[in-house]
Amino acid sequence: MLLLALDTATPAVTVALHDGDDVIASSSQVDARRHGELLLPAIDRVLTEAGLRLDAVTGIVAGTGPGPYTGLRVGLMTADTFGLALGVPVHGVCTLDGLAYAADLRGPFVVATDARRKEVYWARYADSRTRLTEPAVDRPADIAERVEGLPAVGAGALLYPDTFPRAHEPEYVSAAALARLAAERLAAGEELPAPRPLYLRRPDAQVPKNYKVVTPK
Repeated sequence: MLLLALDTATPAVTVALHDGDDVIASSSQVDARRHGELLLPAIDRVLTEAGLRLDAVTGIVAGTGPGPYTGLRVGLMTADTFGLALGVPVHGVCTLDGLAYAADLRGPFVVATDARRKEVYWARYADSRTRLTEPAVDRPADIAERVEGLPAVGAGALLYPDTFPRAHEPEYVSAAALARLAAERLAAGEELPAPRPLYLRRPDAQVPKNYKVVTPK
């Protein structure tokens, strides 16, 4: 097994290689505006660090969000393209699940990432491997009673200490955590879902109202 894992659902552009035993190379850079520019060099960097070629990859793991439309699309389209070119399976893993796995907390807790517009993408977890709720997008004040008193991880939790007073790192997901989680689930015989994006809301960019299409005469 050689899994190539990547995630662009948060400001972190993160890539890792997992050989079936553990992560053998990884790269993470935080830049919310350069996902498309940074992802392919990061993939090349981890392959070079591991001394491997892309055609050695036997499977791809992609973070499915939730996340902003543009950033999330970069990672998922890259994963699908590589999977098609290499003829290998492409697996999807919820980005929030990767953060939960990296947090390695034993009791109930919350994962929250920054959804912009003064909102967070979030879910509750029983432990680092067990999600209790479907990913959702809400204003922190609207979910305060549901998360009251629980530890929380992620950039969204750190941004809103009034709602998440017990917030701490990790701030962003790492592809290393995604790779370890995916490898663990695959080894247990679990079938991972297809890499379909969790957008949860419409893109920020919208067609203006009263837009008129101009056609040549």
